[in-house]
Amino acid sequence: MNSEPSILENATREYPFTKRHCLSVSDFHRVDIENLLQLGEHYLDLDVQKSPDRSVLSGKTLINLFFENSTRTEKSFELAGKRLGADVISMNVATSSVKKGETLLDTAVTLNAMNPDLLVVRHGSSGAPSLLAQKVGCSVINAGDGMHAHPTQALLDALTLRQAFPEGLDGLRIAICGDIMHSRVARSDVALFNMLGVDVRLIGPPTLVPMDADRWGAEVFHDMEAGLKGCDVVMMLRLQTERMNGAFVPSKREYFHYYGLDRTKLNFAKPGALVMHPGPMNRGVEIAASIADDPEVSLISNQVETGVAMRMGILHALAEAQDSHNNTGAAS
Repeated sequence: MNSEPSILENATREYPFTKRHCLSVSDFHRVDIENLLQLGEHYLDLDVQKSPDRSVLSGKTLINLFFENSTRTEKSFELAGKRLGADVISMNVATSSVKKGETLLDTAVTLNAMNPDLLVVRHGSSGAPSLLAQKVGCSVINAGDGMHAHPTQALLDALTLRQAFPEGLDGLRIAICGDIMHSRVARSDVALFNMLGVDVRLIGPPTLVPMDADRWGAEVFHDMEAGLKGCDVVMMLRLQTERMNGAFVPSKREYFHYYGLDRTKLNFAKPGALVMHPGPMNRGVEIAASIADDPEVSLISNQVETGVAMRMGILHALAEAQDSHNNTGAAS
């Protein structure tokens, strides 16, 4: 291993990362975000990512606990943990005691008895990871809770943007479009982008934009042409039909006509505008396949690639903070 890790340690020496959990973007200060993004950038180097310092999580246990289906997030955390040397356990909730009626608090007691060091949780109820964090003795990472937050997705989106705009994100204009109402990604992205000096717009039909969205720190539009004007980046969100009770749009076909991103609507944005999507995508509903697959404008595959690196950085930071806290406690 080269001397790069010591450079990273030096970068965080003045303002060390001390957070125990990763539950919400609002839990972090700007300097915490910068430290996390710098670690993510470190692991973006595939030579470093595939031959990392496995002592970072050596002897530590990482448990993935996903109460909702996931492919990208769960597998990227599993891969990130293994690459850093952790013992990784991915619990299948469908065959666990949860399906037999065990409560979340009972699950917390059971998990605590296993003495894990890191717990990655996705849950359909807002606040579930925070509740677990109060009941277990390890670091808890929120991998998405209901419609509340998805901080690790926001961090990887920011890291993806940093790679696309190396001159900096300050003053960048980003439009987040689609089902804002049910999106935890939108809420976390707006909070993080605001912290980084990004001008954020939210675009969607009135039925899919929360009444208080204008108080999130973003400008709200219901028309794609007006909302996309002057935007450097367009982020599309899928229709989360699994969270909808009732009809929020007349039909998927009509929704695409007005709010689906095709070449015509993309031309409303700034020339050379880039496209993002946190996935999973519904082609032909919120985005045309020709846009999603166009390497000249699409950052979607970059987001997937960035996911493992950013989550390695998050695990690294939390483990380092754990060790520092434990060493301080032992010294006292």
